[in-house]
Amino acid sequence: MAIRTLVAFLCGLVFSFGLILGGMLNPATVLGFLNLAGHWNPSLLFVLGGAVCLTFCGVRLQRHLSRPVFETTFQLPTARQIDWPLMAGSCLFGLGWGLAGFCPGPAVASLLMGHWQSLVFLLGLIGGMKAFALWKPI
Repeated sequence: MAIRTLVAFLCGLVFSFGLILGGMLNPATVLGFLNLAGHWNPSLLFVLGGAVCLTFCGVRLQRHLSRPVFETTFQLPTARQIDWPLMAGSCLFGLGWGLAGFCPGPAVASLLMGHWQSLVFLLGLIGGMKAFALWKPI
């Protein structure tokens, strides 16, 4: 258990450093990417491209492993259906991302840097998750 927690912490730390290096803790970077008609900032495109490439390699590697290194089984999503709650949640996520310039990872990381906007975003995120859990329990 302790080694899994340590590895999870280190993975989170590497992820956070990647967000910092990519400038993703600054909401203006994300909002600049979405501002196609103004002063467009393409840096988010490189961060997203790097994430897609890394995920592609991880998925290809996972197919050749019988189990994860620090777990007994892979925890892969089983749902294959695209339904209205998924589409509505995706739209709300994108709307919140476009309005605030945060998604959950950068919001948590920037909270530690003292950005009050991150706290507002995270409270809204938690409230939305609680409301969804009341509406559709898992």
